[in-house]
Amino acid sequence: MSGNASFEYSRAALLAVTEVEAPNELTSDELDVRLDDVLKRLKLPKGLLQRVAGVRARRNWDRPGDFQEAAARAGTAALEAAGVRPDQVGLIVNTSVTRATLEPSVAVGVHHMMGLPTSAVNFDITNACLGFVNGIMLASSLVDAGQVDYAVVVAGEDALKVQDATVENLHSPQTNRGNFMEQFASLTLGSGAAGAVIGSAEEHPEGHRIVRGVTRAGSEHHLLCVGDHNGMYTDSTGLLDGGLELVMDAWNDAPADWGWKDADRFITHQVSQLHTNAIAEAAGLDLDRVPTTFPTLGNIGPASLPITLVREQDTLERGDKVLCLGVGSGLNTAMLEIQW
Repeated sequence: MSGNASFEYSRAALLAVTEVEAPNELTSDELDVRLDDVLKRLKLPKGLLQRVAGVRARRNWDRPGDFQEAAARAGTAALEAAGVRPDQVGLIVNTSVTRATLEPSVAVGVHHMMGLPTSAVNFDITNACLGFVNGIMLASSLVDAGQVDYAVVVAGEDALKVQDATVENLHSPQTNRGNFMEQFASLTLGSGAAGAVIGSAEEHPEGHRIVRGVTRAGSEHHLLCVGDHNGMYTDSTGLLDGGLELVMDAWNDAPADWGWKDADRFITHQVSQLHTNAIAEAAGLDLDRVPTTFPTLGNIGPASLPITLVREQDTLERGDKVLCLGVGSGLNTAMLEIQW
């Protein structure tokens, strides 16, 4: 019996995907300066973020709350690129990890800022770094079923609070090498926003068909990465090993006749060079077909994958097979095939 949940789509198409870049760059060298006394006390070298994770920089917003406005801007830009009016939207799903408050949902603010109709269903889906892919899958199912004509999926992430909290935590006299490395992944996080529009292929033959996808859970690993605005604590080795095993179980369980290994492009969630190389090696993927954005943007959570797709789309040709794949804390993995 398959351990994957599999989904096939008959009508859904990706009509547009857009990003909003956060304006302020924060380099890894700048973080090293802020942590200089900690690194000296622990006898750790500078440049770990570049050498271990491959992250040279990440970006941040000007003000708290900008992530929500940026998500709305990304969604509006995606509607304009798709040629869809706001009053035609039947669903808006926010997939951000970031939220300023427990209530209300981030989606209601995005709905208001985008000027969507009262008939547009709106809510959040949160599933760590897989939220955006989960949002596309849900939207595709509803378009297939004829319940909505158009759906918008957005994510806006703000890593500044976690970055600042992590730097403060690491300055504690109790910090040792072990808990320094537990919080290391927090320093790779970045900010940004993305939006996508899903509609029917019949109405939009120019769209990119959403073909099929799988998800798979490894929830026995749900304590490997736990975080909030006060910091994020990660068992990096356990996360890499457990995530790689989960991805390969899902990959090997997918039918061979889907031809995923021969995809023209693999758009992955952007974690680090180590994670990218490990998945590519295990699955036998050509790294030339695995574009990366983490070196200059860091890990932007669920917005990472669509932002990478945005930056790659001008190099794609009609008919290319694009496979989106990633792992989210919990652990969960998802893979989604798009015919460009």
